Amino acid sequence: MDRIDVDGIGIAYELIGKAGDPAIALTPGGRFCMDVPGLRELAEDLAAGGRRVLIWDRPNCGHSDTLLRGSNESETQAEVLTGLIRKLDLGPTVMAGGSGGSRVSMLAASRDPEICSHLCVWWVSGDPIGLMQLAVFYCGEAAGAASKGGMEAVLKTESWAEHVGKNPDAREKLLAMEPRRFIAMMQQWASIYVPSDTSPVPGMGQRDWARLTMPAMVFRSSETDLSHTRATSEWTHRLIPHSKLVEPPWRDDEWNYQSERQLAGDVGVTIFKSWPKLAPQILEFISQ
Repeated sequence: MDRIDVDGIGIAYELIGKAGDPAIALTPGGRFCMDVPGLRELAEDLAAGGRRVLIWDRPNCGHSDTLLRGSNESETQAEVLTGLIRKLDLGPTVMAGGSGGSRVSMLAASRDPEICSHLCVWWVSGDPIGLMQLAVFYCGEAAGAASKGGMEAVLKTESWAEHVGKNPDAREKLLAMEPRRFIAMMQQWASIYVPSDTSPVPGMGQRDWARLTMPAMVFRSSETDLSHTRATSEWTHRLIPHSKLVEPPWRDDEWNYQSERQLAGDVGVTIFKSWPKLAPQILEFISQ
């Protein structure tokens, strides 16, 4: 693992593959770090296919810095991603990600389209239930903890515990924040997840969709997945009219199946368990 400063923000990252090979930036969802099982295996398979793969910890994830600013967290992470790609001098890069990683990838590609050669997304979060789940996970749980037990309680929440455990500075940064200010920030960040009639992806407006002119591939979501609905993936495809809509390489109930296994404590299982199966389709698409 390496670390680099991007506009004053310390970012942990790793490059897998041969220097000089065309780059792919791979972003997971939730607040999972780059060591989450399934992500690294996908990166290694893509590297074996002749690509140099960037895996990284977004701000507020893993070993990267805590960053409590901006109108919404995903947009800030997207800006850091494009800055990281430029700082590492990777050149035009494939932006690929699932769940929260798909949102960050699309936002990054729309903010800095010149640095994005291709866009590949799956498990695009959307629709009222899916978006309300995001508001609760990323913002509501921590804000509620702060209102009851102050910032000490925030350290123990599901959404912040891993980051605090991997980055000692995160604990001090959070404890130094006044609870009222933190709650106000969570209210602001949560507001981006209000469902929209004009866009399926929080933070993406019509001008942002119009900037996605690079080759794009959208994996269709399952009918049983309420966190990343099929309708959201199909709407995303319609808003990128030149995009390719494809079926994913896993079982139809993949999200529900892996989520239940992870909750049951199955050894080595995470919701990203099957992500390495994506490698052949991604490699074929970006080689065209």
